[in-house]
Amino acid sequence: MSDSPAPAPASSPPATAPDTTQQPGSASPTTPAGPPAQILPASHWAQVQHTEEEEDDDVDSAYGEDAASSTASLSASILEYRTVHGRTFHSERGNAQSWNPNDAQHDESMDILHHVSTLMQDGKIHMAEIDDKKVQKVLDVGCGTGIWAIDFADLYPNIEVIGVDISPQQPQWIPPNLKFEIDDVTQEWTYEPESFDYIHMRWLVGSIPDWEFLFKEVYKALKPGAIFETKESSALITSDDGTVTPESALGQWGRVFGEAGSKFGRTFRVVEEDIQRKALEAAGFVDLKTYDLRTPIGSWPANAKEKEIGQYAQLALEQDIEGFVVYMWTTVMGWSPDEIHVYAAHLRRELRSRKSHAYYPQRVIVARKPDVGEVVP
Repeated sequence: MSDSPAPAPASSPPATAPDTTQQPGSASPTTPAGPPAQILPASHWAQVQHTEEEEDDDVDSAYGEDAASSTASLSASILEYRTVHGRTFHSERGNAQSWNPNDAQHDESMDILHHVSTLMQDGKIHMAEIDDKKVQKVLDVGCGTGIWAIDFADLYPNIEVIGVDISPQQPQWIPPNLKFEIDDVTQEWTYEPESFDYIHMRWLVGSIPDWEFLFKEVYKALKPGAIFETKESSALITSDDGTVTPESALGQWGRVFGEAGSKFGRTFRVVEEDIQRKALEAAGFVDLKTYDLRTPIGSWPANAKEKEIGQYAQLALEQDIEGFVVYMWTTVMGWSPDEIHVYAAHLRRELRSRKSHAYYPQRVIVARKPDVGEVVP
């Protein structure tokens, strides 16, 4: 992918693009076409001279304080975490491979990203329409820290909510209508068919070997007429005015992840390749509503709301750059921890500069399982 050569206004891109429901298969204006093949070697970053950049004083570390979340009391085998270069990851279980650490430092980054998501959706934690008089049972797939499921259970106290993840990193004190389960969602599900009214799934990019299989399992678990919502992020960090170059640390982020996903057999190009829509249609879902979003990184946007979103997005990334990359970039791409630390220093320097008008795309699709006897064109 190359950035647009035409300069863009200094204001931010819209956080939310128009609903593309009528043409779910059309190319999104917020979705980069994809990066060129060139990936800079890990050794490159040690040779790049540090340049003094104007740091962004609007990003305040007071946005978040270190806080370790307690974990549920589960069997010892599940709690036998793997350790990669000092960071902990879920235990070996089934075919699951989550590249995100499950320690307190990374949990905080993910919880900040949940706040970013809520800000971008105008205070809503879901885009699907929920009728709490009809919806009785909800599943959150890949629940991570559990923050979305907790917020949803608090918001709808009369709905039974289940959060499932491969890693037991969820807190112990939760709403009474919520429970967490540990399982590998990439394998055949054991939930009773047609038992859920709404299934929510978010940010499983880079962790799923077969999206079509996964969405078919979702389809089977939903009641007829029930709703499925899927939200995924692109790994590509780009700009509209050329301020994020392919050779920059920001520009290399998505390129390295893209190559790692190809080697790993779990793609990071879910948004770019329109995998959500294709898998939804293959599974049999109808009435797809697509929302293309752009997440600014940093305080560069002129719009106050988007500036706040960008500040929190920057905070989430700076909170744990090494945690985001350590598993894929060391075990798959062969980087050393020292090489990652040098790269992270360059990335932090770019993030704190107002020169890069960086953002990354996200896509939400809300779809429906047809009712019994419904004729599907």
